[in-house]
Amino acid sequence: MTQQTSVLIIEDEENISEAIQYNLRQNGYQVLAAEDGLKGLGIIENNQVDLLILDIMLPGMDGLDVCKEIRKTSNMPIIMLTAKIEEYNKVVGLELGADDYVTKPFSMSELLARVKSLLRRSNMNSTSDNEQSNILESGDLLVDLNKHTATIEKTPLDLRPKQFDLLTFFLRNKGKALSRDQILENLWGYDYIGDVRTVDVHVRWLREIIEKDSRKPNRIITVRGFGYRFDK
Repeated sequence: MTQQTSVLIIEDEENISEAIQYNLRQNGYQVLAAEDGLKGLGIIENNQVDLLILDIMLPGMDGLDVCKEIRKTSNMPIIMLTAKIEEYNKVVGLELGADDYVTKPFSMSELLARVKSLLRRSNMNSTSDNEQSNILESGDLLVDLNKHTATIEKTPLDLRPKQFDLLTFFLRNKGKALSRDQILENLWGYDYIGDVRTVDVHVRWLREIIEKDSRKPNRIITVRGFGYRFDK
């Protein structure tokens, strides 16, 4: 990690924002901050941002709308800050493309661990994409890593960033039984502080997009008591 690694915080609670900024700077990150969504989007437009820490409850444009707007043009890692009562918004945030969430109140060590993990995964994925084949296929399903697109029968698929990463991982391991822990480690990092149920949620969303009948999948097969297998 170098000084050029830049983290943007969009948080309207001044004490929380300042605490996060201080701890990130102490760990060598370049830090940018905004107190509302529109200002945050302006910073992203005019600066290099490697990771975003985004509060859901913001004045004016809320964090969910900010996340949705960012995902139109960027795959930067996004950590959402949520309150305990915002369980529904956590799910919506993940559907819109957030990579992770932290529930308030949180410890700075936990937040920093997630920042470090997501940045490492982002860097590893970029390196991996450069080193491996740029076209992945399975029947009528095609993924182009250079264009970051996926199609079935030449029809474009509307995939969120993590759905795209999950599909890519499955295609690179066609026919192999993959445990939930393997998937979690490869997509979120070995020190991800989360739940393997995250994998099940993302698999369900991906099935709804690529399977003819998500209730009777013939591409992503459940390996009972273990994980999943992408059939050739």
